[in-house]
Amino acid sequence: MKKKLFILLSLIFVFAITFTGLNMTIKPNVNTYKEMSAQAATTTAENRTIQTKLKRWGYYNGAIDGIYGSQTRAAVRYFQSKNGLAVDGIVGPKTAAALGMTLSGSSSSQSSNDLYLLAKCVYAEARGEPYTGQVAVAAVILNRVENASFPNTISGVIYQKGAFTAVTDGQINLTPNSTAYKAAQDALNGWDPTYGCIYYYNPATATSSWIWSRQVVVTIGNHVFCL
Repeated sequence: MKKKLFILLSLIFVFAITFTGLNMTIKPNVNTYKEMSAQAATTTAENRTIQTKLKRWGYYNGAIDGIYGSQTRAAVRYFQSKNGLAVDGIVGPKTAAALGMTLSGSSSSQSSNDLYLLAKCVYAEARGEPYTGQVAVAAVILNRVENASFPNTISGVIYQKGAFTAVTDGQINLTPNSTAYKAAQDALNGWDPTYGCIYYYNPATATSSWIWSRQVVVTIGNHVFCL
């Protein structure tokens, strides 16, 4: 009798351990599930692009693996916090536009994203300058896109770490006016009042001795444009 009772208790114990083990095995990782659900709109390829851009600009230090995990989500939140966006860790239309991306299924085009970013930078950097000077600032950004020493996208140039004071101090988040849009469009259409310049500065406020060593091509308003 005691032997049968012992065997029965042993079987119950083994069953309990096995059942617990199964529960532990199939229980989903809640944090991972939330991250995957929140970012379901992007593809693996788009996630790689997001990681690449954020890594290039100093927001992300992880692997370029296309997996939208906690590290990528944290980098997106950091980027959003620094650029006046809703900090939710999700790359929706506004964050995608700031990254210079068009998500699959998005109705906005790459060209409209580029125009918007370019107009934002023109307004932030040169809204007090004459119109030609505003076009010139946009032209410098486009010249950098074509230069092998700089990122090869408008968003990459604008958000390159330390490249523009307006990004550093947050003025990039101001809403551009119609003049800034027009200046950006004129530059995109090919007008370059700087004749190929890739730098500009205001002599009244510039503190870098290096920038003064650059070859000056033209002065427009308060900005000196150089190579």
